[in-house]
Amino acid sequence: MALTRISATSFAALAMTLSLAACGETADDTAVADTETEMAAAPADMDILKVRHDNFEGIGDAFKVIRGELEKGSPDFDAIQANARIIADNAVLIPEHFPECTGPADGADTEALDTIWEKPEEFSAATERMLGASRTMLAAADSRDAATVQAAVKELGGACKNCHDQFREKED
Repeated sequence: MALTRISATSFAALAMTLSLAACGETADDTAVADTETEMAAAPADMDILKVRHDNFEGIGDAFKVIRGELEKGSPDFDAIQANARIIADNAVLIPEHFPECTGPADGADTEALDTIWEKPEEFSAATERMLGASRTMLAAADSRDAATVQAAVKELGGACKNCHDQFREKED
């Protein structure tokens, strides 16, 4: 599991600010400004953007393998199962790959749209749809039936498209 990394200084300043705020007190303006400056710079320093990108690349690559196997006269169901497992394992990580301050409005170099953070309920519903489709794909792969896998591919492709249409920058 990938974790977001922030500097110890940022974490300490944030913890101090939150602790004081919880007590009804405020930190001095300098400490707050320093924390905000460090947090604004954090997306450039965090590897969560790469982790997020690599996770989706893994899903896409695995999906291509499954589709390629279905195009063969005799699909390799072991390959389909292995790649369905990759998709399911990666899909479950999607929600944690979109923490606050990692969108374009925060200066992050990402194809993710700010809609993710502006409409969290809709993004959550889309990720749940993806999770469901990945589970369906895994069950279909376990069936070792080409028609069942093909139906699951269609469902999974629809879940991917749904997210891309709503929450990802359009490709040129």
